[in-house]
Amino acid sequence: MHFLKPAVAALGFAICGAFPAVSQQADLDDLFDALRVAPAESAESIAEKIWAEWSKSGSPAMDLLLDRGRKMMEAGDIVLAVEHFSALIDHAPDFAEGYNARATALFQLNRYGESLDDIRSTLALNPRHFGALSGLGTLLEELGYEAEALKAWRAVRDLYPAQPSAKAAIDRLRVLVEGVEI
Repeated sequence: MHFLKPAVAALGFAICGAFPAVSQQADLDDLFDALRVAPAESAESIAEKIWAEWSKSGSPAMDLLLDRGRKMMEAGDIVLAVEHFSALIDHAPDFAEGYNARATALFQLNRYGESLDDIRSTLALNPRHFGALSGLGTLLEELGYEAEALKAWRAVRDLYPAQPSAKAAIDRLRVLVEGVEI
């Protein structure tokens, strides 16, 4: 775990807003504004619209690689999914969702360092990627970096307050990191 310390520290800085805004994501501003104030029952459909936009690379061939990789994950062939996502990243290195999908697959293979690298790439390309931030929170907590995980989950909450896992994760981690008020 010591080999991850510099990467975790760098991501902790990144969670606090060090990533520059990405202009191609500006068209999602209205959806993000709606997501921030949406009640739980409508927030999920807004989040799905955002995910749908994130899943569009602009190339049918790249979209096909993303879709095939996701289907391989659903089928349980995580290694083949990683290969599809890697090919996608090779051909579309500016497409954040390729990195995010591969980060998820790598996490499932317990390849945490590589997953962390892909999360970093996702967030560099798309700082509002609440899915990558959720994955980051999960990964950091798994590695025992509770304070950094709490920051990641709070960033998720700031973007998507009704996100189902965020409140529970924040409540759990807040007690571990900040203690209990007496």
